[in-house]
Amino acid sequence: MGIIVQNITGNTAMVIWPKMASCADSFYSIMYHPNWNSMLSSYSRKSFQKEERVPASRSSFVIENLTPLTTYIVCVTCQSANPSSDQCRVFNTLEQDPASVSNTKKELALGIWLTSSILLLIIAAILLYGCLHLLCRRRRERLQGRKGTSKQDHGKAWTKSTAYSSEELSGQSQLMQDTKEKHAGGIQLATIIENPSACKEPIMPTSKSWEQVPTTGQCSAIS
Repeated sequence: MGIIVQNITGNTAMVIWPKMASCADSFYSIMYHPNWNSMLSSYSRKSFQKEERVPASRSSFVIENLTPLTTYIVCVTCQSANPSSDQCRVFNTLEQDPASVSNTKKELALGIWLTSSILLLIIAAILLYGCLHLLCRRRRERLQGRKGTSKQDHGKAWTKSTAYSSEELSGQSQLMQDTKEKHAGGIQLATIIENPSACKEPIMPTSKSWEQVPTTGQCSAIS
Protein backbone atom coordinates (compact mmCIF):
# COMPACT_ATOMS: atom_id res chain seq x y z
CA MET A 1 0.00 0.00 0.00
CA GLY A 2 1.75 3.15 -1.21
CA ILE A 3 1.16 5.99 1.29
CA ILE A 4 2.47 9.40 0.34
CA VAL A 5 3.03 12.37 2.67
CA GLN A 6 3.39 15.73 0.91
CA ASN A 7 2.88 19.50 1.38
CA ILE A 8 4.65 19.27 4.71
CA THR A 9 4.93 22.51 6.74
CA GLY A 10 5.67 23.29 10.33
CA ASN A 11 2.07 22.57 11.39
CA THR A 12 0.38 20.56 8.61
CA ALA A 13 0.95 17.62 6.27
CA MET A 14 -1.19 15.97 3.55
CA VAL A 15 -1.51 12.18 3.54
CA ILE A 16 -2.52 10.38 0.30
CA TRP A 17 -3.31 6.67 -0.01
CA PRO A 18 -4.72 4.34 -2.68
CA LYS A 19 -8.26 3.11 -2.28
CA MET A 20 -8.79 -0.34 -0.89
CA ALA A 21 -11.64 -2.57 -2.02
CA SER A 22 -12.19 -3.90 1.50
CA CYS A 23 -13.10 -0.36 2.68
CA ALA A 24 -15.70 0.33 0.00
CA ASP A 25 -18.58 0.18 2.49
CA SER A 26 -16.67 1.37 5.58
CA PHE A 27 -14.17 4.16 6.52
CA TYR A 28 -10.43 4.84 6.74
CA SER A 29 -8.52 5.36 9.98
CA ILE A 30 -5.64 7.85 9.87
CA MET A 31 -3.41 7.40 12.93
CA TYR A 32 -0.35 9.52 13.71
CA HIS A 33 2.08 9.98 16.58
CA PRO A 34 5.00 12.38 17.28
CA ASN A 35 8.58 11.49 18.25
CA TRP A 36 8.37 8.08 16.60
CA ASN A 37 11.08 5.54 17.36
CA SER A 38 10.68 2.21 15.54
CA MET A 39 13.02 0.48 17.99
CA LEU A 40 10.84 1.29 21.00
CA SER A 41 7.36 1.48 19.47
CA SER A 42 5.16 -1.10 17.83
CA TYR A 43 2.48 -0.78 15.19
CA SER A 44 -0.32 -1.31 17.67
CA ARG A 45 -3.27 1.08 17.70
CA LYS A 46 -2.56 1.89 21.35
CA SER A 47 0.82 3.33 20.35
CA PHE A 48 -0.72 6.18 18.40
CA GLN A 49 -1.61 9.45 20.07
CA LYS A 50 -4.34 10.61 17.66
CA GLU A 51 -6.72 9.01 15.19
CA GLU A 52 -9.01 10.48 12.53
CA ARG A 53 -11.81 8.76 10.61
CA VAL A 54 -12.69 9.73 7.06
CA PRO A 55 -15.30 8.38 4.63
CA ALA A 56 -14.32 5.56 2.22
CA SER A 57 -15.00 7.88 -0.71
CA ARG A 58 -11.92 9.96 0.14
CA SER A 59 -8.27 9.14 -0.52
CA SER A 60 -6.50 12.09 1.13
CA PHE A 61 -6.48 13.91 4.43
CA VAL A 62 -4.69 17.02 5.82
CA ILE A 63 -3.26 16.56 9.30
CA GLU A 64 -3.24 19.84 11.27
CA ASN A 65 -1.90 21.20 14.57
CA LEU A 66 1.47 19.48 14.24
CA THR A 67 4.60 20.53 16.14
CA PRO A 68 7.40 22.12 14.09
CA LEU A 69 10.73 20.27 13.72
CA THR A 70 9.24 16.99 14.96
CA THR A 71 9.37 13.43 13.59
CA TYR A 72 5.93 11.85 13.00
CA ILE A 73 4.65 8.48 11.88
CA VAL A 74 1.29 8.22 10.11
CA CYS A 75 -0.61 5.05 9.23
CA VAL A 76 -3.75 4.48 7.16
CA THR A 77 -5.91 1.39 7.71
CA CYS A 78 -9.35 0.20 6.78
CA GLN A 79 -11.82 0.52 9.66
CA SER A 80 -10.17 -0.11 13.04
CA ALA A 81 -7.55 -2.71 12.09
CA ASN A 82 -4.00 -2.60 13.42
CA PRO A 83 -1.65 -1.11 10.82
CA SER A 84 1.28 -2.91 9.20
CA SER A 85 4.64 -1.45 8.26
CA ASP A 86 3.68 -1.00 4.58
CA GLN A 87 0.65 1.12 5.68
CA CYS A 88 2.77 3.66 7.53
CA ARG A 89 5.18 6.49 6.67
CA VAL A 90 7.60 8.56 8.75
CA PHE A 91 8.06 12.29 8.03
CA ASN A 92 9.56 15.38 9.66
CA THR A 93 7.79 18.70 10.02
CA LEU A 94 9.54 21.90 9.00
CA GLU A 95 10.21 25.08 10.92
CA GLN A 96 7.27 27.19 11.84
CA ASP A 97 5.97 29.22 8.95
CA PRO A 98 6.91 32.93 9.26
CA ALA A 99 3.44 33.86 8.08
CA SER A 100 1.85 31.78 10.83
CA VAL A 101 4.23 33.33 13.38
CA SER A 102 3.19 36.79 12.17
CA ASN A 103 -0.48 35.83 12.35
CA THR A 104 0.00 34.51 15.88
CA LYS A 105 1.65 37.77 16.94
CA LYS A 106 -1.12 39.78 15.33
CA GLU A 107 -3.76 37.71 17.08
CA LEU A 108 -1.94 38.14 20.41
CA ALA A 109 -1.62 41.91 19.91
CA LEU A 110 -5.28 42.14 18.90
CA GLY A 111 -6.33 40.21 22.00
CA ILE A 112 -4.25 42.49 24.25
CA TRP A 113 -5.68 45.59 22.56
CA LEU A 114 -9.26 44.37 22.94
CA THR A 115 -8.70 43.51 26.60
CA SER A 116 -7.13 46.91 27.30
CA SER A 117 -9.96 48.72 25.51
CA ILE A 118 -12.60 46.88 27.52
CA LEU A 119 -10.81 47.67 30.79
CA LEU A 120 -10.50 51.35 29.84
CA LEU A 121 -14.19 51.52 28.98
CA ILE A 122 -15.12 49.96 32.31
CA ILE A 123 -12.88 52.43 34.22
CA ALA A 124 -14.30 55.39 32.26
CA ALA A 125 -17.85 54.24 32.97
CA ILE A 126 -17.10 53.96 36.71
CA LEU A 127 -15.52 57.44 36.80
CA LEU A 128 -18.43 58.96 34.87
CA TYR A 129 -20.94 57.39 37.24
CA GLY A 130 -19.03 58.72 40.25
CA CYS A 131 -18.90 62.26 38.83
CA LEU A 132 -22.60 62.28 38.01
CA HIS A 133 -23.47 60.96 41.45
CA LEU A 134 -21.33 63.68 43.11
CA LEU A 135 -22.89 66.45 40.99
CA CYS A 136 -26.41 65.28 41.78
CA ARG A 137 -25.60 65.16 45.48
CA ARG A 138 -24.19 68.71 45.50
CA ARG A 139 -27.17 70.01 43.55
CA ARG A 140 -29.55 68.39 46.02
CA GLU A 141 -27.67 69.95 48.96
CA ARG A 142 -27.84 73.40 47.32
CA LEU A 143 -31.59 73.09 46.76
CA GLN A 144 -32.12 72.07 50.37
CA GLY A 145 -30.00 75.04 51.57
CA ARG A 146 -32.03 77.46 49.44
CA LYS A 147 -35.30 76.09 50.81
CA GLY A 148 -34.06 76.50 54.41
CA THR A 149 -32.93 80.09 53.74
CA SER A 150 -36.25 81.03 52.15
CA LYS A 151 -38.13 79.63 55.15
CA GLN A 152 -35.97 81.68 57.57
CA ASP A 153 -36.47 84.87 55.53
CA HIS A 154 -40.21 84.28 55.42
CA GLY A 155 -40.29 83.83 59.23
CA LYS A 156 -38.31 87.04 59.81
CA ALA A 157 -40.55 89.02 57.46
CA TRP A 158 -43.65 87.70 59.21
CA THR A 159 -42.19 88.65 62.63
CA LYS A 160 -41.33 92.17 61.43
CA SER A 161 -44.79 92.60 59.93
CA THR A 162 -46.43 91.49 63.16
CA ALA A 163 -44.29 93.85 65.25
CA TYR A 164 -45.00 96.76 62.90
CA SER A 165 -48.75 96.04 63.01
CA SER A 166 -48.64 95.95 66.84
CA GLU A 167 -46.78 99.26 67.00
CA GLU A 168 -49.17 100.84 64.52
CA LEU A 169 -52.20 99.65 66.46
CA SER A 170 -50.77 100.93 69.77
CA GLY A 171 -49.99 104.31 68.16
CA GLN A 172 -53.47 104.59 66.76
CA SER A 173 -55.04 103.74 70.15
CA GLN A 174 -52.82 106.33 71.89
CA LEU A 175 -53.77 108.93 69.28
CA MET A 176 -57.45 108.16 69.71
CA GLN A 177 -57.13 108.50 73.49
CA ASP A 178 -55.34 111.87 73.22
CA THR A 179 -57.94 113.07 70.75
CA LYS A 180 -60.77 112.11 73.10
CA GLU A 181 -59.10 113.89 76.05
CA LYS A 182 -58.49 117.04 74.00
CA HIS A 183 -62.04 116.96 72.70
CA ALA A 184 -63.44 116.68 76.26
CA GLY A 185 -61.31 119.64 77.42
CA GLY A 186 -62.47 121.74 74.48
CA ILE A 187 -66.14 121.06 75.23
CA GLN A 188 -65.61 122.10 78.86
CA LEU A 189 -63.90 125.35 77.84
CA ALA A 190 -66.61 126.19 75.31
CA THR A 191 -69.27 125.67 77.96
CA ILE A 192 -67.52 128.10 80.32
CA ILE A 193 -67.17 130.74 77.60
CA GLU A 194 -70.84 130.54 76.54
CA ASN A 195 -72.14 130.47 80.11
CA PRO A 196 -70.05 132.74 82.35
CA SER A 197 -72.36 132.09 85.27
CA ALA A 198 -70.93 128.68 85.40
CA CYS A 199 -67.76 130.23 86.71
CA LYS A 200 -69.43 131.00 90.01
CA GLU A 201 -69.17 127.42 91.01
CA PRO A 202 -65.71 126.00 91.04
CA ILE A 203 -65.03 123.28 88.50
CA MET A 204 -62.62 120.57 89.28
CA PRO A 205 -60.78 119.95 86.05
CA THR A 206 -59.19 116.69 85.13
CA SER A 207 -55.47 116.19 85.30
CA LYS A 208 -55.10 116.47 81.53
CA SER A 209 -57.12 119.69 81.16
CA TRP A 210 -55.81 121.52 84.27
CA GLU A 211 -53.82 124.02 82.29
CA GLN A 212 -56.54 124.56 79.69
CA VAL A 213 -59.61 125.14 81.96
CA PRO A 214 -59.43 128.31 84.19
CA THR A 215 -60.66 128.57 87.73
CA THR A 216 -63.50 130.87 88.99
CA GLY A 217 -61.21 133.78 89.51
CA GLN A 218 -60.13 133.72 85.86
CA CYS A 219 -63.65 133.81 84.31
CA SER A 220 -63.70 137.64 84.12
CA ALA A 221 -60.51 137.62 82.19
CA ILE A 222 -61.81 135.06 79.74
CA SER A 223 -65.09 136.88 79.24
